[in-house]
Amino acid sequence: MDADLLSIQPSAAEPIYRQIAAQLRRLITSARLQPGEELPSVREVAAHHAINPMTVSRAYGQLESEGLLERRRGKGMVVAESRRRPLSDARRLEQLDTRLAELAREAGELDLPAALVLERLRALLEK
Repeated sequence: MDADLLSIQPSAAEPIYRQIAAQLRRLITSARLQPGEELPSVREVAAHHAINPMTVSRAYGQLESEGLLERRRGKGMVVAESRRRPLSDARRLEQLDTRLAELAREAGELDLPAALVLERLRALLEK
């Protein structure tokens, strides 16, 4: 995995360590990151995104405590072997429910037609 696979939004309300953890969680859940796959070092991610190494370390530590990552001597962090198969589409969609509900609420507050919002979402998904 390359450090540029992560997308960090420093101005977002969500703390950076949570952004990193959530993105890695989704990549592991969808099987885009395979068991045993090595993650970039804390220093690599921090340097690439110009963030504090402790922020990256906190995200990695959180995922390690959840059993999604494990430390390997001489290799650093890798995706835990216990992650055998990806979750179903429905289970992966559940991970988006909160943010989709928030998006729907905000679109309603802006009085935007659903078709227009869906068109924009489709364009973003196809990027």
